[in-house]
Amino acid sequence: MLLIPAIDLKEGRCVRLKQGLMDQATVFSDNPAETALHWLKQGARRLHLVDLDGAFAGKPKNLEAVSNILQEVAKDIPVQLGGGIRDLATIEKYLDLGLNDVIIGTAAVKNPEFVREACKAFEGRIIVGLDAKDGMVAIDGWATVTDYHVTELGKRFEDDGVNSIIYTDIGRDGMMSGVNIEATVKLAEAVRIPVIASGGLTNLDDIRALCAVEKSGVTGAITGRAIYEGSIDFAEAQQLADSLTAQNA
Repeated sequence: MLLIPAIDLKEGRCVRLKQGLMDQATVFSDNPAETALHWLKQGARRLHLVDLDGAFAGKPKNLEAVSNILQEVAKDIPVQLGGGIRDLATIEKYLDLGLNDVIIGTAAVKNPEFVREACKAFEGRIIVGLDAKDGMVAIDGWATVTDYHVTELGKRFEDDGVNSIIYTDIGRDGMMSGVNIEATVKLAEAVRIPVIASGGLTNLDDIRALCAVEKSGVTGAITGRAIYEGSIDFAEAQQLADSLTAQNA
């Protein structure tokens, strides 16, 4: 079970949102590269970046901050990023900067052919982010809930060749209310590729609950507010996850 620190970028700063609302942003750092290095030193084995401004603008808006982060840590650990990725040229630009994987979210739902093209052009480097409310996929910065069920789209994108799916329960994101284990497992059992949980991670009990379902295909969890506000000590949590994973092997 891999714990993945999240660095959400807004106007070049590291922030956290509540339920994806841009006006509910808490600034945690003015130096995202320094933040990335901190998580590396705490034992992170992967980082998750989100260009929040890019997600709403539909194009990269925090390239300088992303570049600075990659210069600091990309030689040591893989870094993945989502937000504002709408075309192959943007993917190529990010991969050339040193990103390991790019995450396609809204564009995957609005234009599924884009995911197929991206998987062919950049084999093994594409992750799809599916954000859902009550099992139904939401897009456009969570402003619109679609008629697509998350498992339906998960199966489609698996067939296209994405390497994994990030599943976010938007009702729990940033709310410190616990991970939606049941919904995450349901998606993981419906597909054959890894599912990464996101949204609601609050304490070590969530880590234990995730490790207990790891064999269903839930291989990692993205953590944000909990590690910034201190309800989870990242290094301690990853050590616990490693220990429990070893016991469950």
